[in-house]
Amino acid sequence: MVRRGFLAAVAAIFVAVLCVSAPRAAQAEDIVVFAAASLKDALDAINSDWQKASGKHATISYAASSTLAKQIEEAAPADVFISADLDWMDYVAKKNLIVPSSRHNLLGNVLVLIAPADSKAGDVDIKQGFPLAKLLNGGKLAMADPNSVPAGKYGKAALTKLGVWDAVSGSVAAAENVRACLLLVARGEAPYGIVYKTDAAIEPKVKIVGTFPADAVPPIIYPIAQTASSKNPDAAAFITYLSGPDATKQFEHYGFSVLK
Repeated sequence: MVRRGFLAAVAAIFVAVLCVSAPRAAQAEDIVVFAAASLKDALDAINSDWQKASGKHATISYAASSTLAKQIEEAAPADVFISADLDWMDYVAKKNLIVPSSRHNLLGNVLVLIAPADSKAGDVDIKQGFPLAKLLNGGKLAMADPNSVPAGKYGKAALTKLGVWDAVSGSVAAAENVRACLLLVARGEAPYGIVYKTDAAIEPKVKIVGTFPADAVPPIIYPIAQTASSKNPDAAAFITYLSGPDATKQFEHYGFSVLK
């Protein structure tokens, strides 16, 4: 009786393990994409389109490009990496963590200054020496981390070139990624913030009060590549789809420029 009870218990555990592992096996067939946080709305829409067209699905993890690159370095199971700048793609490339022939520049973007939608902030003429510190009036300037996250690095570079970084650096509220920065302004926790134009466009609780001149900002480029560790045969097909006409329409709908 004891033996039969033991065998029944083992059988029950075996069935339970099968029930838990079955969904994981199905999920393992998904392409795993590591993508910059600013791509979320556009890529979610494109992923839905791709699933309808191909019957396949991508599991997409969004975070700061710096975080994702470090995770890839630590052997996180990603098939595709889309960075919001060239630096972090170069970082994984130098460590032989991507397939060089799969790499290309996919998208471009624009940097803007935002304020809460219900604030009295007017338009700001962003130019050499513009009075950003005075506009902050003791408040915080929301930015993605200017030391590591692409949106923050672009913002710091622009403010430095315009001669105002030293005046505002002590007022920066550094967020873990550009979407977290967007949220600080949307909640009214910071009177101004620096984000991509595409981020501002999807958040009704903020407004664009100024656009950084192109000659003040390093070119904002999103490169894409397949990871060297990927064994998923659909990874290359997904990368190709992202450069195709259907994905291009979605990217442009969300405000990105598609690089050819």
